[in-house]
Amino acid sequence: METKTRRRLPGVTLGAMLLAAALALWLLWQPALISTLPMALRLPLIGLGVWALGAAFMAPMGLEVQQFWLRRMTTPPWSLVALGAFALVLLVRAVMA
Repeated sequence: METKTRRRLPGVTLGAMLLAAALALWLLWQPALISTLPMALRLPLIGLGVWALGAAFMAPMGLEVQQFWLRRMTTPPWSLVALGAFALVLLVRAVMA
């Protein structure tokens, strides 16, 4: 099922990887988007970012997880939801700052 998803939507995988790369560079450029938050908000946001960016880079590299629930969380649609949520949070933080 996972292989079929990647074959059907190669543009989605490339788009997710490019968005993840842009978000990672943006955070390197402006780390204050996350570092100025209180620790209670910063830690879940860091966790969401690790999940979103890591999952976006896993598929193009051909990495797959063996456990069912981990594989489900690192492949579309859940990985795309996490990436979109992380991008949305960073955009809101940039507008508010």
